[in-house]
Formats: sequence, structure tokens, C-alpha cells
Amino acid sequence: MFNRLAAAALLCAAATPALAQDEPAKPFTVSGSAGLVSDYRFRGVSQTDEHMAVQAGITVSHESGFYVGTWGSNLAGWGTFGGSSMELDLFGGYKADLGNGLALDAGLLWYMYPGGASETDFAEPYVKLSGVLGPVNALVGVAYAPKQQALGKWYWNAATYATGVPNNPGKKNDNLYVWGDYNMPVAETGLTAKAHVGYSKGNSGLGPNGTSVAPTGQYVDWMLGADYALGPVVLGVAYVDTSIKRNDRAYLFPNFASTKDGSAISSAQVVFSITAAF
Repeated sequence: MFNRLAAAALLCAAATPALAQDEPAKPFTVSGSAGLVSDYRFRGVSQTDEHMAVQAGITVSHESGFYVGTWGSNLAGWGTFGGSSMELDLFGGYKADLGNGLALDAGLLWYMYPGGASETDFAEPYVKLSGVLGPVNALVGVAYAPKQQALGKWYWNAATYATGVPNNPGKKNDNLYVWGDYNMPVAETGLTAKAHVGYSKGNSGLGPNGTSVAPTGQYVDWMLGADYALGPVVLGVAYVDTSIKRNDRAYLFPNFASTKDGSAISSAQVVFSITAAF
């Protein structure tokens, strides 16, 4: 919802189901999830024009700690690069148990937009450290995408993008994202409180397809919410927002506006979700 990597982390966390004591451990495990969200937010910015999205993913994990997986979602508006209006991510990595409840996870995420416009796909390596702080489950992560054309500042603003003539054709830029995720069970309620905060730093213009991973160059996104588990089904609600101000995003319009009411797609939003894991 607020972070593609959060979905990957959820799948990996569920990759080792509880086994009966008399059942031998298997070298490979398969886990996954499918869900519906009222708005797909990536680092605080809507990728579905503030409309609903269907999302699903699957992960195959080996007992050694290595894993591979894929995750997908429909797109609209800012998040669309033509083609099938779909995002399909591939990821793989290695998760190591450090003891004392700590785990280190390092891998690579490849963002794909099947059938979309040229120069859209890009790769983003990541490192995550997770652990338990009293009643709180915490995760901190760093994702750094090296210089690639999909992240480049090809256009200075939406006006030049509308002309179809890029200011800096072929330009390559990098992107940094640092974040923290936290959740804590609320005693005897069945609820789990959750929070997220992230910091993005990348190009302050528009890429080859009129979008940017870090739309205003640098900003902060955050989320506060709660989940309620009903067996394998989780109901969620979250308040999502960013530090992107009106003056910061002015040069992005109309690309950065919702077709519903013309508002910025980084504005505060309450997002609902329902997810089933297997």
C-alpha cells in the first residue's frame, strides 16, 4: 500500500508456516497474499488515481535463507506507463537470522510495467534489519537505486513534458529511500497498531514518462493505522500523508493531479484494505 517493499516483507515473513512436530521440515516453502485496497499508495503517492487496486504476490523461500518472488497491482493516472496499466515487481534476496530476535534481509527489487512506454523499468537494491523492541516489532530499511534512465530528470516540469520534447533526453539519476515500519499488538482486542515513516531523495523533475519516484526531489511520507485479523484474512485501515507542499508540487501539475477532483495525489488519505494470506 504505502510501500512496495512492505508487501515483499509481508510475504517473506509468512514464508515459514508453523509445522506439526512430527512433520519433517521442507527445504522450500511457498507463501503469498491477495488483497484489495481503496488506493494504492507508493511512498505516500497514489499510483491508482485515488481509486481501488487489486494486488497479489507470491514468494518461494529456501531453508538456507534465499528467496525469490513477484508482486503485482493495477495502476492508473500518475502510476501508469501505458501498456496493460500494470505494475509487476520481481524480487530476490537473502534473509539471515542474527539471533536475539534480529534478522537481516538484503535483496534486489525490479520494477516492471508490462507493455508500457520505453525506459520505465528500474532496479532497486535494498537492505532491511528487523527485530523486537519490547512489545513492538520494528523494521528499518534502506533502498538505493543506482543511476538509471527511468529515474532520470528528462523534463523540468509538466509544461515541457506536454511538448513531447525532453530537456535532458537520456538523463540518468539515482534514488534513495530510507524507512521504518513498526507494529504492536493491542492486548485482547485482536488489533495490531502499525506505523510507517519514510524519506525519499531523487530527481526533482519528471522522468521519461512524466513521473518521478521522488516527485519533488526529497520529501517524507508517513502512515498510522491498524489491522484486524480474522483467521488468514486481515482488515486494515491507515491514514497516509506526505510532507509535499503546494509550492513544491506546482510544477508537476496536471500530471500530479487526481482526475476525480484535481487534488494532489500526495494529499492525506484514509486507505482501507482487505488481504488474505496463504
